[in-house]
Amino acid sequence: MFPVSRPRRLRRSAAIRELVRETSLDPGDFVYPLFVRPGRGIKDEISAMPGNYHFSVDRLIEEVGRAMEDGILSVLLFGLPERKDEVGSEAYDDDAAVQSAVRSLKEHYPDLIVMTDVCLCEYTSHGHCGVVDEGRVLNDPTLKLLAAAALSQARAGADIVAPSDMMDGRVGAIREALDGAGHSDVVIMSYAAKYASAFYGPFREAADSAPQFGDRFSYQMDPANADEALREIGMDLDEGADIVMVKPALAYLDVIRNVKESYAVPLAAYNVSGEYSMLAAAAEKGWIDRERTMLEILTAIKRAGADIILTYHAREAARLLR
Repeated sequence: MFPVSRPRRLRRSAAIRELVRETSLDPGDFVYPLFVRPGRGIKDEISAMPGNYHFSVDRLIEEVGRAMEDGILSVLLFGLPERKDEVGSEAYDDDAAVQSAVRSLKEHYPDLIVMTDVCLCEYTSHGHCGVVDEGRVLNDPTLKLLAAAALSQARAGADIVAPSDMMDGRVGAIREALDGAGHSDVVIMSYAAKYASAFYGPFREAADSAPQFGDRFSYQMDPANADEALREIGMDLDEGADIVMVKPALAYLDVIRNVKESYAVPLAAYNVSGEYSMLAAAAEKGWIDRERTMLEILTAIKRAGADIILTYHAREAARLLR
């Protein structure tokens, strides 16, 4: 009790505060999401996500080299196709932008951890994450296409494939396909608890993936549900997921904490586009300190229980932490 107990003793200098700090960030915690498209010499800024770009493979190699100099060890690739069709065929085309980028990255930076998003929404003409029939997104016919996409990415050299579609059974289908083709060492990082969130808005521009009709509430999770996340994660682990993810992060810190307390497995959280763009816009207006707020947000995500943080702030945060 006061006056014997004085918590401020442990706050009186920066050195003491660092000595007793409970949660610390490290550049190795971050995964840097990147968008790759066909062509050469392309580095086009994404207007809804200032500071992020669409890259051709040659310019992507340059960007990743600079990110590694900042201390980034892992990247996650999203692809934009040359053409779209009803079944998202470029998602499982061995010569598509993502697969080409994986091969080139592994050639230039063998120690880089290359992750690939496994989904169809960027590649389909209707913008949904699965096969569509009469306005319905079909679960089971989608699984073989997702497995084909993951297998194509593994053949290119991906270290980790990350299914983000939220179809039931997709982790098991991907694990079976990878193991059956001799890729049993490829890690699956499942978007296990992915919510139907309004925070994805800027990403829809970045990936050109907005649905052409309806919404994604029939397959992504209801933002009101927390217990359901534990069920989803348990199912994905049973099917062979090695890492599980909660997405978004900032509005779902309670879910991150629940998952960490329930499962002793590596846990990722995605600091999504809307979270990034809100901070960027407020900082541009001078309403908020960008750097302090960014590090506070990332610390909160890790404090909640995330081992891995996917964030568009990765390079900026890594530079501040070095």
